Amino acid sequence: MTAGLVILAAGGTGGHVMPAAALAGALTEAGQSVRWYTDPRGVRFADAFAPLSPDVLAISSHMHGGIFGKLRSLAGLLWAALVCARRFLADRPALVVGFGGYPALPPLLAARMLSVPTVLHEQNAVLGKVNRWIGRSAKLIAHGMPTLAGVTPDANTHYVGNPVRTEVLAARKAYVPPAPGGRISLLVIGGSQGARVLSDLVPAVLASLGPDLKARLAVTHQARAEDQDRVRQIYADAGITADVQPFFSDVGPRIAAAHLVIARAGASTLAEISAHGRPAILFPLPIAVHDHQRANADPFVEAGAACVVDERRGDARDQLSGHLAALLDANTDRLVAAAAAMEKLGIADASTRMIRAIAPFLGETDVANAL
Repeated sequence: MTAGLVILAAGGTGGHVMPAAALAGALTEAGQSVRWYTDPRGVRFADAFAPLSPDVLAISSHMHGGIFGKLRSLAGLLWAALVCARRFLADRPALVVGFGGYPALPPLLAARMLSVPTVLHEQNAVLGKVNRWIGRSAKLIAHGMPTLAGVTPDANTHYVGNPVRTEVLAARKAYVPPAPGGRISLLVIGGSQGARVLSDLVPAVLASLGPDLKARLAVTHQARAEDQDRVRQIYADAGITADVQPFFSDVGPRIAAAHLVIARAGASTLAEISAHGRPAILFPLPIAVHDHQRANADPFVEAGAACVVDERRGDARDQLSGHLAALLDANTDRLVAAAAAMEKLGIADASTRMIRAIAPFLGETDVANAL
């Protein structure tokens, strides 16, 4: 590929960072020079970018600390943009790709100062604040969901899907439903930091199932460190086999082994689940900005690939119990149909699609056509 440098700007949560990590791996494999700019929170995902080392910007969230904290964060973002501009003058990047969230803002602002082309990737079905604010100057807004709300009519948008890391994709295999009377593998994941609601509801609901069904369950549950002991105890008291950890580094094989996934409706989570073609029960985060997790979940629900638990209704436990009763009965047809629908929505080659989308801005269309 071209020798020009591509800057990837992504930090904060795994939802922003993991698609960037997947693209970094694909670009590096294609011979492209890549650097990754992030914030201190993004550093915890550094292993996903190996062997790339992060360029860490000393910035913090503008959402905390009252008016003075917000002003201090804003000043930090502006200073970080100047730091990035100085580095860009030395490194001469060909393109800056931002993945949303405030950590992407300084490199994108620096690119604007120096007239370096920018491309945005929006993981969710609704354009985020940073991408919405800076999108007018972007050459392209690539998006991970089939539809994208919040863009201007004149925006150059392109549906590429959400890039998934190679090691997650490598574990893919055909879906096989539970055998009659055999093990039922459930995977419970709540994003990069877990989800307390899943630790509060899922173990209790599973513990209320009949003894024959409980004996068949094998649960893999991501729980926050402070929730691990109580979650383990609930499963143990119910006689349910469970592996409870705060983080799974081998999420690909665990998704592949699952008959059913219970998860938040984060974009990266949905990208990984759909790439594997696994049916899901989704808990959209009710406080997500612009209700974007519900918007993420909608096409999967409409296709019959997933069902949703709406926490705002106040009967989340009853909703989850109903979904489990429908999906885990003796007839596996619903699971098989949902898995097939989920697989149709998966985009396993999103990284390649993203490279093709950005290649024209690198002046190297031949490589894009060859991918």
